Amino acid sequence: MNLFTDIHAVVLAALDALESEGVLPAGLDRGNVAVEPPRDAAHGDMATNAAMVLAKPAGMKPRDIADALAVRLQADPRIETAEVAGPGFINLRLSAETWRGVIRTALQAGTGFGASDLGQGRKVNVEYVSANPTGPLHVGHVRGAVFGDALASLLAFTGHDVTREYYINDGGAQVDVLARSVYLRYLEAHGQEVAFEDGTYPADYLVPVGEALKAKVGDAFVGKGEQVWLSEVRDFATDAMMALIREDLKLLGIEMDVFFSEKSLYGTGRIEAAIADLDGKGLIYKGVLEPPKGKTPEDWEPREQTLFKSTEYGDDVDRPIMKSDGSWTYFAPDIAYHYDKITRGFDELIDVFGADHGGYVKRMKAAVAALSQNRVPVDIKLAQLVKLWKKGQPFKMSKRAGTFVTLADLVGEVGPDVTRFIMLTRKNDAPLDFDVDKVTEQSKDNPVFYVQYAHARISSVLRKAAELGIAPDAGDLSAIADPAEFALLAKLAEWPRLVEIAARTHEPHRIAFYLYDLASEFHALWNKGNAEPALRFLQEDDRGASAAKLSMIQAVSVVISAGLGILGVTPAEKM
Repeated sequence: MNLFTDIHAVVLAALDALESEGVLPAGLDRGNVAVEPPRDAAHGDMATNAAMVLAKPAGMKPRDIADALAVRLQADPRIETAEVAGPGFINLRLSAETWRGVIRTALQAGTGFGASDLGQGRKVNVEYVSANPTGPLHVGHVRGAVFGDALASLLAFTGHDVTREYYINDGGAQVDVLARSVYLRYLEAHGQEVAFEDGTYPADYLVPVGEALKAKVGDAFVGKGEQVWLSEVRDFATDAMMALIREDLKLLGIEMDVFFSEKSLYGTGRIEAAIADLDGKGLIYKGVLEPPKGKTPEDWEPREQTLFKSTEYGDDVDRPIMKSDGSWTYFAPDIAYHYDKITRGFDELIDVFGADHGGYVKRMKAAVAALSQNRVPVDIKLAQLVKLWKKGQPFKMSKRAGTFVTLADLVGEVGPDVTRFIMLTRKNDAPLDFDVDKVTEQSKDNPVFYVQYAHARISSVLRKAAELGIAPDAGDLSAIADPAEFALLAKLAEWPRLVEIAARTHEPHRIAFYLYDLASEFHALWNKGNAEPALRFLQEDDRGASAAKLSMIQAVSVVISAGLGILGVTPAEKM
């Protein structure tokens, strides 16, 4: 049940009646008719713009439509009042029984309350993390990992067929550097003194990899040239790093459906097939690009390259896909990878990139549009930087990693639930300050605690009620009558609508914001009950009132559990 959808249907039915009576002309386009919360809660529970958007096509004054429509709306038992405001907006106040019905609906649906068939089974590929397999995941990867995972859960909750995917960047020069770094640790495991040159990875996480390589091949590679060991060590090191990355992801409760290897695109004809598809559409040509902005003629060497006409699909410049020496650019395998996604039958693609990949957005969108002939949309989300603080200072670097704070460091410090929730307390493209001290405080300023505490409080009340032999019962909810209780129910009723908006906009942070607001309404009612005994959830002298109020807070618990489930956070039973 989506109460906003229900009332929207009431509005449309009232418009039907006005058309049949000849008050409105037939055949008006109602696509822009909306029912939403009013800008000012004092104006009512909901508002509709129907009169405003239909006035011009109907050739009528908005106020005339609004006056007729308001009469029709107020005749519906779910609507207590329908008042025309300003030039023609209609503010609605719902009946008490309509609000109470939200409790029954939520309890009947359980944690499926708010779930929908919005996606209608559309196949969506969500690619996220996709860190280079050269070391453990660090805090810079955590935000994209949590965002992508929560978005995938949100889409699954709203009826999409979701595939979670990790693109292993194992086809570039960085894996050769990894192999050389592991080889140095391998020599070190044999007792040799080694020196890490610029560009290699000197951190301690490769020590056990070097030792494992020694255990596997003995001294077979000692003193040998790269032509002997590079290929095998590269594969061995990549596998070791991906095993480490999988363990890191497990710490956050993230499981991928697909790990796709970039290397599998090379030497298999898959890159060539993707480029041939573009070539067949007249989008590949030989040409010379203009010098980049800021370059002077003296330091710019014009040269002919093989280019993709990405400007035909909204990019700023055409993009090279082959270097002058005949090797592929970095862009070519990315094109092939997305071509593979399209051929796998996905209806929509979502890529979660780090903020440093902002320059890739237009070219990647152009490639997908060209390859799919605009059939498959791609939404590229950028995860902005995270700044870690502890005791007012930047969080210290990991000794094991050498130059960065690892995912394991962060999760070990605050736990996976706190890590996940805090990463979603800002929109993905906004910078985020993560203060380790503040996120472990037990206060209203800590959103994780505030939401978890609401769930734990409800669990505590329900346990106490069970001991007294009182169970939630939504049969008679007349005891729920206070404005503070209806404010809580109004927030509950927003949940299905909020979920749909978050899914449509690909913004899971909206779930975290909503849960904080819901917890605020619950805690406000709890505190009001401290001063007014009639508002307490357990009424010792009135079991019927207790049963009704227990149903109300159980519904709140259901929504908190559902929301935290989407975010990948475990609801707290005790605190």
